[in-house]
This record gives sequence, structure tokens and C-alpha cells, in this order.
Amino acid sequence: MKVELFVPCFVDQLYPETAFNTVKLLEKAGCNVSFNPNQTCCGQPAFNAGFWDEAKEVGTKFLNDFEQDSIIVTPSASCTGMVKNYYNDLFTNTIEHNKCRNIQSNIYELSDFLVNILQFDYFGAELDGRAVYHDSCSGLRECHIKDEPRQLLSKVFGLELVEMKDNETCCGFGGTFSVKFEAIASAMAQQKVDNALAAGADYIISTDASCLLHLQAYIDKNNLPIKTYHLADVLANGWGNV
Repeated sequence: MKVELFVPCFVDQLYPETAFNTVKLLEKAGCNVSFNPNQTCCGQPAFNAGFWDEAKEVGTKFLNDFEQDSIIVTPSASCTGMVKNYYNDLFTNTIEHNKCRNIQSNIYELSDFLVNILQFDYFGAELDGRAVYHDSCSGLRECHIKDEPRQLLSKVFGLELVEMKDNETCCGFGGTFSVKFEAIASAMAQQKVDNALAAGADYIISTDASCLLHLQAYIDKNNLPIKTYHLADVLANGWGNV
């Protein structure tokens, strides 16, 4: 199966290894992956800040950067949710309407694509320790992803996956929310990390690099004995069994 890869801004700038690991996973699952180096952003930062004209300009470029009949996969529920849900506010009844609808129906978050489309959930990954999975707001509420990451993580050798208290509660990032309301965002991150530590976790795993960036910043600031991991990085780790 041929797929196009969309690399989100956070991954491109801060976690490039996650993008490379996404390619490794897709190829191991039997996909032929293509990447358009001219791609940039989905427009979510501008959209969330209320700059819809600017978001539409960036979104138009996104629509033009991908083939409307191709399957698009991205290691970000946040960006997937933006395209699938909020592009309606930007492109309904415009000249891009039909192209937008086609792309909306063809874009997938990584775990959703692996489990529900490819039906591929075992990579021979290895990671020793106990982990909790953080349901990002975008993954859970916009993309309706919950069981898929857990199914993938359950096949990681050496990893014990446990549930933490309030795992569906926001981590406090929320884009510019964490900048405008730093004290509240920090308190929300503390609650999330405290719940993970109370569950005895060594790792917090999620589908969104933005959540992980926010949580890891709190962890580093307070020198806490826990680490964040993107799902793609966990699934590409070890590979000793295949």
C-alpha cells in the first residue's frame, strides 16, 4: 500500500526521530512511504489562535501538498483532528471543498491506520518497564482513538501497560493555553505526572508530541524519575523478536 507521510511541526522541529520511526513502522507493515519535502503545517496554531484567514492560507497549501486520492498518515492525532474536523470551518462551500473532503477521508493518525486499516499490531518491539498511556484530547475526542494505541503497546515485549487515574484528563498543553495560562497548565501537568508516578510508571506514552513536550518539561524541571515516549518511538524500539 502506498501512503504519504505528513510530519507535524512539533515532530519536524523537536522530535525528528519520531518521523523516521514512523517511516520504519509503515515500511515494516508493508507500506511504500512517500514524503513531500515542501510540506509545512496543517494550520492548527493559527486556527486555534483565531487567525482563520492565515489558517486557511496554510491549510490551502496543505491541501495542495498532498494527492487528494492518496492515503495520508501522520504521527499526530492533533493534526489529524484539525484536518478531519476543523477544515470544515475553513473550506466548506469554497473552491477547495471537494479536494478537502477527499483528503479528510484519507488522512489517518498512525495507530488508527496500523490497527484498523492495515490490521498490523506486532512489530517485535521491546521496552522494559511499566508504562501508562495518556489519552490526548485530540486523539480521544476528535479522532476517537482509545483502544488502538493500547493494543499496539500490549504487544511490546517487556512492557507492562497499566492505567492511571484520570487518564482521559487534559495534560494542560492545549496549544497557546499553556502560554497564556502557564500556572494552570503547569498544575494540570503536575496532576498528570503525579497520577503516572502513583501508578508506578517508568514511562508516559502518547500519540501527540505536543502533550509529551509539555509533560517532559515539567518532569525535567522537577527532576522526576519518569520519561515520556511517543508511541512511534516505542514501537520502533528493540525489534529483537522479528
